[in-house]
Amino acid sequence: MSEPFRIAGTKGRPMRFVFDGIAYQGRAGDTLASALLANGVHLIGRSYKYHRPRGILSAGAEEPNALVAVTRGPGRMTPNLRATQVELFDGLTASSQNCWPSLAFDAGAINDLAGKFFSAGFYYKTFMGPKAVGNTLWTKVFEPIVRQAAGLGARTTEPDPDRYAQFHAHCDVLICGAGPAGIAAALAAGQSGKDVILCDEQAELGGSLLHEATASIDGRPARDWLAGALAELRSFANVRLMPRTQAFGYYAQNFVALSERVADHLPEMPEGARERLWQVRAKEVVIATGAIERPLVFPGNDRPGVMLAEAARLYLNRHGVKVGSRVVIVTAHDSAYRVALDLAAAGTTVAAIVDTRANPPAARLEEARKAGLRVVTSGTVIGTRGRLRVSSVGIAVVTGGVVGQPEWLACDALLMSGGWTPSVHLYSQSRGKVVWSEDRQMFLPGVSVQAERSSGACKGTFALSEILKEGYRAGEEASGLESRRDFDVAGDSGTDGGTMGRLPRPAGGKGKAFVDFQNDVKADDIDLAVQEGMRSIEHVKRYTTTGMATDQGKTSNLNALAIAADRLGKSIPQVGLTTFRQPYTPVTFGAFAGANRGDLFDPVRQTPIHSWAAENGAAFEDVGIWKRAWYFPRAGEDMHKAVLRECRQARATAGIFDASTLGKIEVVGPDAAAFMEKLYTNPWAKLEPGRCRYGLMLNEAGFVIDDGVIARMADDRFHVTTTTGGAPRVLHHMEDYLQTEFPELKVWLTSTTEQWAVIAVQGPKAREIIAPLVNGIDLSKDAMPHMSIREGMVCGVPARVMRVSFTGELGYEINVPADYGRSVWEAVWAEGRKFDAVAYGTEAMHVMRAEKGYIIIGQETDGTVTPDDLGLNWAIGKAKKDFVGKRSLTRPDMVVEGRKQLVGLLTENPATVLEEGAQITAGATPATGTRALGHVTSSYESPALGRSIALALVADGRKRMGETLYVPMPGGAIAVKIVAPVFVDPKGDRINE
Repeated sequence: MSEPFRIAGTKGRPMRFVFDGIAYQGRAGDTLASALLANGVHLIGRSYKYHRPRGILSAGAEEPNALVAVTRGPGRMTPNLRATQVELFDGLTASSQNCWPSLAFDAGAINDLAGKFFSAGFYYKTFMGPKAVGNTLWTKVFEPIVRQAAGLGARTTEPDPDRYAQFHAHCDVLICGAGPAGIAAALAAGQSGKDVILCDEQAELGGSLLHEATASIDGRPARDWLAGALAELRSFANVRLMPRTQAFGYYAQNFVALSERVADHLPEMPEGARERLWQVRAKEVVIATGAIERPLVFPGNDRPGVMLAEAARLYLNRHGVKVGSRVVIVTAHDSAYRVALDLAAAGTTVAAIVDTRANPPAARLEEARKAGLRVVTSGTVIGTRGRLRVSSVGIAVVTGGVVGQPEWLACDALLMSGGWTPSVHLYSQSRGKVVWSEDRQMFLPGVSVQAERSSGACKGTFALSEILKEGYRAGEEASGLESRRDFDVAGDSGTDGGTMGRLPRPAGGKGKAFVDFQNDVKADDIDLAVQEGMRSIEHVKRYTTTGMATDQGKTSNLNALAIAADRLGKSIPQVGLTTFRQPYTPVTFGAFAGANRGDLFDPVRQTPIHSWAAENGAAFEDVGIWKRAWYFPRAGEDMHKAVLRECRQARATAGIFDASTLGKIEVVGPDAAAFMEKLYTNPWAKLEPGRCRYGLMLNEAGFVIDDGVIARMADDRFHVTTTTGGAPRVLHHMEDYLQTEFPELKVWLTSTTEQWAVIAVQGPKAREIIAPLVNGIDLSKDAMPHMSIREGMVCGVPARVMRVSFTGELGYEINVPADYGRSVWEAVWAEGRKFDAVAYGTEAMHVMRAEKGYIIIGQETDGTVTPDDLGLNWAIGKAKKDFVGKRSLTRPDMVVEGRKQLVGLLTENPATVLEEGAQITAGATPATGTRALGHVTSSYESPALGRSIALALVADGRKRMGETLYVPMPGGAIAVKIVAPVFVDPKGDRINE
């Protein structure tokens, strides 16, 4: 509880926390990492493959080692959290991962001794084995072992009790990163009056300024200047400050995804959301994501106590924590000298600064000399010692490329700096192409593809004065403000230096030098990958798994590139760069799911008439996310008998059907007809208001994706119906083309699926049933012919009545506001009972539409079917110049002989009902490997014909009328005759009554 490594006088309310069952004390404002370091705890976890002891490497999102599980009660155990990002709160309980039986004594460490068997690509090699045993070795031996060993933290098995929210936001300027560049950009943009969002992953805004103890800005200490800048930003009503908010993905059209941690830092979870997922569309984006310090690659660089140099400075100046009492600093960059000076000033013994450069800047050497610090130039590290924490480091001087005799220095912390790598992740995700700067040896943002600009360290600018100036200029450009401003900065640290790849080592030197700490990828593994034929860095990445861990290679990518390039004898740009994928840091499944969980994960949609159907004994089926009445069994009836009865009675008198699930889209605007002309194959310009037309929709490839009856309500308004399952897809298809291909059209699209309840009345008595209920509409044959629509009143309710049919009988579809759906249904039902009408479900609907030869999307189509395949060429406007998919219909493969075409099938035995999906062949006993001619798409027992019927797609089907083909089945081949696909009333007399 004494916090032996905490600097005396450090402010902050004491807080208790537990790590691996041991109670410790931290301070308000700590992260779990800083609190553990304050208590002298460096051993945090075990590595993925070798189970080597691992400690805290960094202080931010790039942390590869210190992954912990935090438990907050039932369902609130979160694994794989970075201790460097876990905010301390009173009562926090955390535990280490990937170890058994304990962190200090891990049985899995035996893997370290057997390391030669786990070299790069070892798991790929286990896929292969002696031909005599096939893949048995993999499936029975290696795969179970690999799967058991895979992963780091364990997932919770209890349901998550928390809530997660999702928001959409728009702004003029989005600034990603609130370090010095981001703060300066926000100051400029905020003064413009434009809507500004400034987000940062840390709990406090300020970035490196939060631990800057020596620099001054405009005559004020950097932290004081920061406090003033934040106060100014808070005074702007147009600026939203969003700490604890990570910009994790940059998508098309300046769409940036943010993940905000709302409650993880609180001792008790509030009633509201734990996290918020923000989907932000910005006119302009400023990327100010900073840079990441690079580790050095040398033997033993992964021991607990080996850390990045700037991280030690952050823990010291921001949290009042010394990472050790005696440190050695190994560096290739000027910035580590400032670390040494700050540590020495705080009372830490700096045993030596080992600079890998032969001639560091004289100013840096002079600073170290004045502080009494030893500097070794042309230095390298030949190894480290210590079991669970570094205890000493071996250094040597490199002369003429030869590594001299080692000198071992005692230390309890080894700090390293290989230079700085700009964080170009978001820029790369924006589809920008990074460019390699040979002079500076780093990848930098190139030409902007979207409305964004990078500034500060992520653009390779490291001098504080230039960072502020560049950030301010970016904010001005993004907001349209012009008020150039300079910043007077003093006391900034040096910005020169850097190295990549492996440090020089003595001849025959051994020891594991790690490149990717989390995935246990060594420098030797990179060499082996190249030796075994990997040439592209993407191949090296997958073969070795470097850069594939949860840190996405933030600390490893450039070192891996440099080692591979050196081995190949190529430059780094020739080897390539790995892809920066979203998310930048891990995002919880809860944030992505939002409210879509439990009952809302797969919501059950019910029609306004659902309750009536349930009360009247309906059996239901799932159709997409809808519950639909399947059939209405009477006492003693099974599904088969119920469906036969429903079909017979519907054709004899009438049937009433709940068609509310049909997708409905209102297409409105002066250019509505022009838009419909482009989206559907049919002509629409001359369709008169009050008339309907069957519509066929294709994709760009010319394949049928949806159909439905479309009514023209007025010159500028269409009532579009779609298939039940296709409504969201069709609306998205329409919106996509309206926004990207036809933005000049003045059209508005509105989903009205749930606004209308639809009652279909089908059968010879349909007109007589609805007539007493309808006012203001002439239902006579001449006044309201087939494929027409009228508006009037039904049961005193405003309605759209369509004369359409999906059974082949006289039919009407009554559209009324959903709130009146059940009451109107009950009125129709009462009239229908006077004529012995039946309520029928989806199964009877399927049977009757198949008898009439009507298709169902997804049953008679499979994504490769054209209008001609379905016999629907009549639905294509011959005089139309263009529509989506038109050009694809003329491709050679779309008009080639042998395409499958829709036909009807009659079995030789009328009682035999074919299986849907069954294959169709020319012979009764086809040889194995014989190509099928087609397949059965729909098959039913037809009450109208008193026998079985089927629809099928058969190669050159229309040319095969009258032929006998076969459906091979386990019990023997079934002979079928090819017939026309319309079985009932082929002339259409009934439908036009």
